[in-house]
Amino acid sequence: MTLRAILQARLTERRERGLYRRLKTLEAAPSPGAVLDGRPMVAFSSNDYLGLATHPEVIAAQQEGARLGAGATASHLVNGHFGIHEQLQDALAAATGREAALVFSSGYAANMGAICALIGRGDSIVSDKLNHASLIDGARLSRAESLRFAHSDTGALARQLARAATAGGNTLVAVDGVYSMDGDCAPLAEIAQLCREHDAWLMVDEAHGFGVMGSEALPVAGSAAAAGLGEEEVPVLMGTLGKAAGNAGAFVAGSRELIDYLVQFARTYIYTTGMPPAVAAGALAAVRVMQRKPELRQCLQDNIAHFRRGAAERGLPLCDSASPIQPLLLGCEQTVMSVAAELASRGFLVGAIRPPTVPAGTARLRITLSAAHTAAQIDALLDALGTALTGTLCGEGAAREVSP
Repeated sequence: MTLRAILQARLTERRERGLYRRLKTLEAAPSPGAVLDGRPMVAFSSNDYLGLATHPEVIAAQQEGARLGAGATASHLVNGHFGIHEQLQDALAAATGREAALVFSSGYAANMGAICALIGRGDSIVSDKLNHASLIDGARLSRAESLRFAHSDTGALARQLARAATAGGNTLVAVDGVYSMDGDCAPLAEIAQLCREHDAWLMVDEAHGFGVMGSEALPVAGSAAAAGLGEEEVPVLMGTLGKAAGNAGAFVAGSRELIDYLVQFARTYIYTTGMPPAVAAGALAAVRVMQRKPELRQCLQDNIAHFRRGAAERGLPLCDSASPIQPLLLGCEQTVMSVAAELASRGFLVGAIRPPTVPAGTARLRITLSAAHTAAQIDALLDALGTALTGTLCGEGAAREVSP
């Protein structure tokens, strides 16, 4: 068969299974009001948790940064490093309580580059089964022995760490701090203790934690800081700049030796064109705003609590999540697509998540909240959900109990 014929057959199969993905065309970043294909919508699908993608200070900083050039023109090591990158890295190191930080073009590149630089043949990587695809692919490409454990099951993790110890070499444990599809937090304190006991290194992906949670001393550092863990317990910390920071790119933070090592050996850093200076400037402004305005995080937490109370009152099958990610588990793909379409007809943009992004039988609406949402918008979504879900729940992958 020709390549075209094979591709057509595979695409047809995906359509028939209800798993075909379609691109959405937005006129501008949701604020959270959006215009999708010419229709006004309220977006509950964005990862812009603090509303910084449309913050005037952040946009002004990007515009000023563009004066340095539209792009970095080469990789950071060849010709693409600017003073604004240094300022951003210093700010990220300070915000996360680390000695140094290194910016990457994306979270995918940061995870792939860090993992493949730190471990290889003869080593082991132990991963949560629900890790983000970038951690999974990094583990595969590292050529280390890849061991997985059931989601947030510390007993299973302990067994895999014991298995890794018998194989010799170095062991890296890689987990999400906040899981992107379930919204739950990893039991990081227990994981860090197991890593200490088994002489393993812990890497935490803070894509959905950075900016929205932290400790009193490091309020935006993420879930590791919220769990009371510092650089000694979590020597490899990754975060993204395209979610709570509202921009693009990512970073790895840790010791100066770690960052120097990644500059030497992280292929996704060495062989990629540098972050555009405008993006670096916007991200730096966003970090400064999130540190200067704790009321944004408080507003986000208030919105999360408001949504969960309303969902409980209406008996909606939410997952147990205290993060901005509020999955509504419906089970079957057809139901998810039907409900998402009904919500869209009522002016709400909500992500319909199906396999292979999530396990079979766990299709869901991935509702994400922002500090920019109003209580009236949240109430309107809840009312629309109640109407759309009436008589449609198929019961597969039965939802967990909702709690305010």
